[in-house]
Amino acid sequence: MAFSSIPMNPKWFEPASKFVDSSFPAAVAKLGQLVKIPGIAWPSFDQGNLELSAEKVADEFRQLGFFDFVEIRRAAKPSGDSGAPALVARKAGHPDAPHVLLYAHHDVQPPGDRSLWDTEPFEATLKGDRLFGRGASDDKSGIITHLTSLRAFIELATEIRIGVTVFIEGEEEAGSESFPEFLRTNHADLAADLIVVADSGNWSEDVPALTSSLRGMVSQTFTLRTLDHALHSGMYGGPLPDATTAMIRLLASLTDEKGNVAISGLDSVPIDGPELSDEEFTQVAGLLPGVERLGTKTVTQQIWGEPAVTVIGLDLPAVDVSSNTAQPAVRAKISLRLAPSQSPESGLEALKDHLTRHKPFGAELEFGRHEAGPGYLAKDGWAAKLAHEAFSAAWPNPSVNMGIGGSIPFISQFAEAFPGAEILVTGVEEPDSRAHSPNESQHLPTLKRAILAQSLILLNGNDLVR
Repeated sequence: MAFSSIPMNPKWFEPASKFVDSSFPAAVAKLGQLVKIPGIAWPSFDQGNLELSAEKVADEFRQLGFFDFVEIRRAAKPSGDSGAPALVARKAGHPDAPHVLLYAHHDVQPPGDRSLWDTEPFEATLKGDRLFGRGASDDKSGIITHLTSLRAFIELATEIRIGVTVFIEGEEEAGSESFPEFLRTNHADLAADLIVVADSGNWSEDVPALTSSLRGMVSQTFTLRTLDHALHSGMYGGPLPDATTAMIRLLASLTDEKGNVAISGLDSVPIDGPELSDEEFTQVAGLLPGVERLGTKTVTQQIWGEPAVTVIGLDLPAVDVSSNTAQPAVRAKISLRLAPSQSPESGLEALKDHLTRHKPFGAELEFGRHEAGPGYLAKDGWAAKLAHEAFSAAWPNPSVNMGIGGSIPFISQFAEAFPGAEILVTGVEEPDSRAHSPNESQHLPTLKRAILAQSLILLNGNDLVR
């Protein structure tokens, strides 16, 4: 029997708001402590810091004194290597009440070029209403949202009926390789009626959002060959079909003259949500003066509901070391984003078919490594209705649904493992958070509102019955 939608009870707003106000300075201080730990799951970085990060997060949840257990667990990657440390904490609830899984991740992106940062990447630096540092937004603020909203819930709920699981992953930024196996081996402890994934963003600082769609993705590496050895570009140039020219022609065939994707067999999903004007897109994307955007549909339709193709890698001699040589072979890597409805298998097949049909001059085409991940379309159930009310109460403006042009494949893995669960994709980011980029920051008013909204979701969900 499913849960029925109920209106948000206004009695919880004032006490929850007061609790979040009083506890927020301590929450920001804890966020600063987490930012100082450079937990990066990539093998080229010190994995001891990742262990330290997991232990610090586990200690914070142990201090709640709420869970039946708080443990650090791992699962095997497809290679057989051990995955990164992840936190699992679980509190059993009443069988007629919802069980809620709260997800975030404690690992972060590498800092990149230090010279591009205005502050130290792994020192939390407060400037105005923003806290700067790697992971300050993505996704250590997600951890703080879960931790502080649970504090509010424990303090304010007169009777605790809902069950709660916390799952803080340790390798999301490195591709979540062990995630499927982790779900399989921890299925019973992760089972839930509602999964809250705090790893997305909001429409703006003042307009909250639930992420209702995610594009899928495939990437394909391939090599194009036209010669069996390199040749002097002067001695043979003219009739010679060098591999570089062939590759340029092939890559150009991926879009039409307006910039629309020209690969046959790809889905398009109509998007209903707020719109971003061409002028706003030019500003947020940093287009240079005079540069025109691609495509003929609206910006948000293109980003959320349409395929997108990008050449993300090309192996050619660097200009500084180039010579008058015609290349016999060139290797490239293409990223293809897919409409949320399309399977990655059919998208990959469409891409490979296009490359095969459009290779020029009779060139040889050899496919290499590929990656794939499904998209996601959210259900509109009891939790989404409640969340929209909670977010609208916590922010100065009503909440909206929005799509994300990027891909989070593990959300579809959650949906496959727990088909009866509703999934809410929430987050604390907004357009200027700069996650993954230099000068990443967390807008603190947004974090405070996210904590309040999730507190209201937990308190109201506690009143639900099957």
